[in-house]
Amino acid sequence: MKYGYIGLGNLGGHVAASLIRAGFDVTVYDRNPALADRHREMGAKVAGSAAELAAAVDHVFTCLPSPAVSEAVLAQILPQMKPGATWIENSTLGRDDIIRLGTLASEQGVRLLECPVTGGVHLAARGEITVLAGGDKDLFEMHLPALKVIGNRHFHMGPLGSAAVIKVITNMLAFIHLKACGEALMLAKRGGLDLGQAWHAIAASSGTSFVHETEGALILNGSYDIAFSVDLALKDLGFAMGFGREFGVPLDLAAATEQTYVAARAAYGGEAQSPMIAKLLEDMLGTDLRAPGFPARLE
Repeated sequence: MKYGYIGLGNLGGHVAASLIRAGFDVTVYDRNPALADRHREMGAKVAGSAAELAAAVDHVFTCLPSPAVSEAVLAQILPQMKPGATWIENSTLGRDDIIRLGTLASEQGVRLLECPVTGGVHLAARGEITVLAGGDKDLFEMHLPALKVIGNRHFHMGPLGSAAVIKVITNMLAFIHLKACGEALMLAKRGGLDLGQAWHAIAASSGTSFVHETEGALILNGSYDIAFSVDLALKDLGFAMGFGREFGVPLDLAAATEQTYVAARAAYGGEAQSPMIAKLLEDMLGTDLRAPGFPARLE
């Protein structure tokens, strides 16, 4: 099968590269042509537009920053996609967006498989990210060979919209954990502990988390660089709060965390790195959370 990949940013660029490395026939496109250079060097074909890509392949992956962008790209590719083609969406969209856009696609004979991914950009670079799929089971099984080179764990969550719900839940937890991580590290620092040793002790304790062991290390380095912005975090927290209202679930921790991200955006801008919510605490208390020996980026 010939796959197209649209959206070669921090996450999508790695996912597309995994497909190419595995030997799939891949055509790529991004509105920033420079982002396709490494994929061309790996052997991918590069399209001049989203529509040109859609006409040249059997199925199209997308990884885009917002529902509005996903809808705009879908409008460009749908007229060119072959009947029976699959649109595989790696972006994090709201459940209602997924169902609505899936209906638009189906009216043109195109089936949607939602496949948001979770685990971080560093795992996407290694082809070890987790894939959360929603849509028809036969569609999931048809594309499973491609999904297996993108990530090492794959969950079919149910019909369209199911993956959107679980992805928002996992991201909500990650943001809450990050807020807790910053507060814990600050307690250790202000309590006079060796901060690096405290990080290792927490990582070996019942209080550890994936976020502490990854993003916590980048806080101690001072780079905060996980290639995920404050604006993207606020987008996902907005989805979570919407689900809370819809399902009748009070989300006290998520609401407090959302306000922390609002404050971070006001202080550092929406393009600031998500872990910079810890810097809010550093700035307020005049106490940095630096420790030697921690990486600037996750490998």
